Amino acid sequence: MTVYGFFFSTLLHRIFPCGIFRLAATAFAGAALLAGCAVGPDFQAPQSDAPVDWTSWQGGDTALHDPVLRSNQGPVLPRWWQAFNDATLNQLLARAQTANPDLQTAALRFAQSRVLRLTVAAQHGPQVSAGAQAGRQRQSEHGAATRMIDVLAPAGSDDLVRLLSEPFNLYQAGFDASWELDLWGRVRRSIEAADADAGAAAAALDGVRLGIVAEVARNYFELRGLQGQVRLARADLSAAAQYMELIQARADGGMNSDLDATRQRALLAELRARLPQLLEQEARTINQLSLLLGERPGTLQAELAAGAEAPVAIVLPDLALGLPSELARRRPDIRQAEAKLHSATASIGVAVADLYPRITLGASFGLESIGSRDLGDWASRRWTVGPSLDLPLFDMGRRRSIVTLRNLQQQEAAVAYQQTVLKAWHEIDTALTAYTAERQRNQQLAEQQAQSSDAYRMARVRYKNGLTSFLDVLDAQRKMLAAQRDHAQSNSQLAIRLVVVHKALGAGDY
Repeated sequence: MTVYGFFFSTLLHRIFPCGIFRLAATAFAGAALLAGCAVGPDFQAPQSDAPVDWTSWQGGDTALHDPVLRSNQGPVLPRWWQAFNDATLNQLLARAQTANPDLQTAALRFAQSRVLRLTVAAQHGPQVSAGAQAGRQRQSEHGAATRMIDVLAPAGSDDLVRLLSEPFNLYQAGFDASWELDLWGRVRRSIEAADADAGAAAAALDGVRLGIVAEVARNYFELRGLQGQVRLARADLSAAAQYMELIQARADGGMNSDLDATRQRALLAELRARLPQLLEQEARTINQLSLLLGERPGTLQAELAAGAEAPVAIVLPDLALGLPSELARRRPDIRQAEAKLHSATASIGVAVADLYPRITLGASFGLESIGSRDLGDWASRRWTVGPSLDLPLFDMGRRRSIVTLRNLQQQEAAVAYQQTVLKAWHEIDTALTAYTAERQRNQQLAEQQAQSSDAYRMARVRYKNGLTSFLDVLDAQRKMLAAQRDHAQSNSQLAIRLVVVHKALGAGDY
């Protein structure tokens, strides 16, 4: 017997006569034997396919399959962003996890789900209420009671009716108690569904946290990449301006043609035109980070602009993928989909239980008197005790339609779960392929930058010695600047690709 059952039985025994108590206790004991069952299907955790290792399920060209990268099944770092060894990034992420509005909204939704679970669980225990009333009332002289008076005392009925209809005071006080016997598990299935909904809200909260962390890190590395390009553009402008002075001096001395000076001025104009665009992208990215941290525009300007003066080296940590079989426990969206499937399965039991009768044990005890002095007298007591039965007979098929609806919703949740798992594997393969491709591209861009810098130095030497035209120097300079920009952009993109991989893996300990 549950704690609630013991409480209710003790209450009945103390208030009501032994014969009535034995009758109610017998009914309760018989119902308690049935209370162990719960109709509807029991939830079974879904099983989904998973590869043996990360090299088994791969799409795209085999040139982008890096077996060394995908064979690393070491444990995923719980706080993977700290492996970048960037104090500014760590500080931004710490602030975002406390001040981001989307994260606060998700936390409030999780809190709401917990309160809702407590509300549903309250149905499992007895409901007790107390009340008191004092009022003055008058009976109608032409009401239903008048007919009985006419039958019992026809001779003096007028006097009797007039006497009974005189106003009088009525004082009442007492309490009511009821407890629904959860014979078919309706309440238990409701609590089970509420627990699953709370689990889904918790997974959604983790999903928002993961998304916020990934978005802050992505924007941060994008900002550092833009700031690096701004530094390169300004350095290129300074070098090109100095070279322009040399070309102009040589042209004034008749050693160069005016065409060389014109071409150099065109290059300067091209470099100056790139700078405003880069600055606009930098400002937009800083604003995006401010929004993620719940700050007004300009709040992070001084803090993040400090990195624009000196290069911030992006240190790429080693990538650990973990075991493929652990993906379902790491990815918040998979856990959320499983919790929703659990809730839909439990809701079937709630709908099926509504097809069966409900039995409620009820008790009422109170005091009633027409005089305030007699209200506390034991002779003023009144009480009722006994079970009540609610038996659904005919509702035009409404309850059975709800059962059908809940089954269809459960099937929909099962399909959604499988789709979520499939989408997760596609995201992981896409993220790993993109990261591998960017690593290969970054290596080639580094080689291109080194070769183009050598070509530019050789072109300048040949030009000074009169072995080539200035057009060759200008072409070599353009290629060198383009290679520097591409390599700097690839460095930030490589860090961003790594962030996307961690997001796809569902990594994170918050």
